[in-house]
Amino acid sequence: MRLELLKELCETPGLGGREERVRAVFAREMAPFAREIRTDPMGNVIAHCPGQGGPRLMLAAHIDEIGFYVNAIDDKGFLRVVNIGGVDVRALTAQRVVVQGKNRDLIGIVMPAMKPIHVADDEDRRRVPRVSDFFIDLGLSKDEVVAEVEIGAPVTVQREFCQVGNMVSCKAMDNRVGAFVLIEAVRQARPHIAEVFAVGTVQEECHALAMPAAYGLEPDIGIAIDVTLAADVPGGSEQDRVTQLGEGAAIKLMDSSAISNPKLVAFLRRLAEERGIKHQLEILPRGGTDADPIQRVRSGVPVAGISIPLRYVHTSVEAAHRDDIQCCISLLAAFIEEAHKADLSL
Repeated sequence: MRLELLKELCETPGLGGREERVRAVFAREMAPFAREIRTDPMGNVIAHCPGQGGPRLMLAAHIDEIGFYVNAIDDKGFLRVVNIGGVDVRALTAQRVVVQGKNRDLIGIVMPAMKPIHVADDEDRRRVPRVSDFFIDLGLSKDEVVAEVEIGAPVTVQREFCQVGNMVSCKAMDNRVGAFVLIEAVRQARPHIAEVFAVGTVQEECHALAMPAAYGLEPDIGIAIDVTLAADVPGGSEQDRVTQLGEGAAIKLMDSSAISNPKLVAFLRRLAEERGIKHQLEILPRGGTDADPIQRVRSGVPVAGISIPLRYVHTSVEAAHRDDIQCCISLLAAFIEEAHKADLSL
């Protein structure tokens, strides 16, 4: 497994609406396999990997990450921000962030505007901060900050990729690990009949901008490659865990925004069984993927999802099992090779 590529994808800043750095990595990696790579007006990067005139597959992995935009600079040079996507404020205190300045990236420290622990009373300690309570300290004077940081500057968490036992962990595993799975599946797939459109989609965490890409591509089938919850840790019930780390690729049955096409689900399950790919089924009670906007275009598109189980979603230490990642790569590669055999007629 090319962990150096996964590391690069995860560590590269790519806030929703400012995905250009990640888009460049995705395009670079797809170039050897694509007849054409283009970026649509919304920022989705589309790689056409030609087949032999078979069904048109839209394989979508979003490349944006959650984070913030600067919306104010106070008199002392501290930054205030608004969030993009579902930031978990419980995991935000004392994080390092990257602020994309006019000429360079700046490292900052995130803290809530609350009393230090040594002087906080019981009420202060019980208070749960909101995003609007947090500020970013760049360690610079107001004049130095204003010279480099504009309103609207993107802010993402700064965290190094690492291996933790059988897991890999970093910020933005949601969904750079999905982009990694897509890249590796295209790389590993044998010659195929299907026309493959591998799409690094943008703004999934906030605005689901896969829809205009799907409208233009007119796919016959859509597959969203994204993470899903693995709440298999202390504090949750078996019912709430959704998936379990180390149990293989998750084939999505439904989430709160889309119900997977049952024939497509059955086809994916059969492929996994025939090829000995470890897999599990997923029902996600809250949350969605690019499958939702894809299914809505034109006269409708049958969709499903291949999901990578992920612990600690929307924190800076998101963690996936290496075996699950490989299972997802193998299943998606198998689907690329065999998709022309799928009968989805109703």
